[in-house]
Amino acid sequence: MPSVLILNGPNLNLLGTRQPDVYGTTTLADIETMCQETARKLGLSIAFEQSNHEGAMIEQIHAAKGTYDAILINAGAYTHTSVAIRDAIAAVELPTVEVHLSNIHARETFRHTSYISGVAVGMICGFGAKGYTMALDALSERLASL
Repeated sequence: MPSVLILNGPNLNLLGTRQPDVYGTTTLADIETMCQETARKLGLSIAFEQSNHEGAMIEQIHAAKGTYDAILINAGAYTHTSVAIRDAIAAVELPTVEVHLSNIHARETFRHTSYISGVAVGMICGFGAKGYTMALDALSERLASL
């Protein structure tokens, strides 16, 4: 069964209460439940992780090589600042989809730049929590074609 690491970055543990006008009222636990249900339907196994620490995220990405078949990442603000996370994704050579709840291109200018998108197979942004299930569907198709 193909496996996907779902990795969530800083402040995503506050979903549901943090800026609901931007991020909605869905909690990270709700998103995990949605992902578990979608994964089951797609025949995927998933691990769902969250960290507010850049180094911990990099360690999880490194550990994914040889353990998972793909990565789904919402790196939060690290998307716009972390060359180290970008380099970790490039190093493990796993198909990676970048997800954002909000449309980063319709927000502040500094959010328009993603260091991750250059090493990801795709990006989904602006669809709220549904972006996670869309990404799992896309990864499932990608993995089936390998």
